[in-house]
Amino acid sequence: MMKLRDVTIVPEGDGVDVKRLFPLQGFMNFDPFVLWDHFNIGPGRGFPDHPHRGFEAITYMFDGGMNHKDNLGNESFVTAGGAQRFTAGAGMVHSEMPAEEGESNGIQLWINLPQRLKKIEPGYQQDDAADFPVVELEAGQVKILMGENSPLVLKTKVIYQHVTLKKEANYSLALDQGMRGIVYVMQGAIQVNNDLVKLDQAAFIEGVTMLEFKAMKDSQFMSCMGMPHGEPIRQYGPFVD
Repeated sequence: MMKLRDVTIVPEGDGVDVKRLFPLQGFMNFDPFVLWDHFNIGPGRGFPDHPHRGFEAITYMFDGGMNHKDNLGNESFVTAGGAQRFTAGAGMVHSEMPAEEGESNGIQLWINLPQRLKKIEPGYQQDDAADFPVVELEAGQVKILMGENSPLVLKTKVIYQHVTLKKEANYSLALDQGMRGIVYVMQGAIQVNNDLVKLDQAAFIEGVTMLEFKAMKDSQFMSCMGMPHGEPIRQYGPFVD
């Protein structure tokens, strides 16, 4: 089963407009995923100190950079192609501020923690562009952010990929039974199991064990599949309890 949704422009942080898939009124989450924001931030804007708890997040950069600073003593700067992961767990406070020049473009994804792990110690990890495995295709490539041989570690089983395909190129992805997730198009247009997904659209997918992608033009998209926890999600603001 597949449903399509367009992004919604939402104000966030200090002067930032994001392209949001969820949470939105009437569509709060897609277990185990609880937030998807595509941001493009210029200097002087960003996300000053704010609290979180109850989930994990990955910030993946396409362009520019993002500085993370938290009350655990971590401070680091991730650049294009790299990613930061924080586990909010029992609670943390952090800031995320963009590079001082140019635009900083990326996606932040929140993944729920199961109830048994809500109170774990918070943590942080950064990996740079060269740390992630890349699979070369005949007419494209697949960068593995989460999954086989990825250095990023989550508490939930997730396959997260940045896929680039030339026009008419194909790519297949096998899924474990029960996985569900999101295919989000940042460039071009693709067919997903024969359904068309356009720029700034996402397909929400469940009930299949194989995804067949075909690029209708030169395209880039994110494929993010995870195993749902099947538990109630109490989500409000920066907290997921």
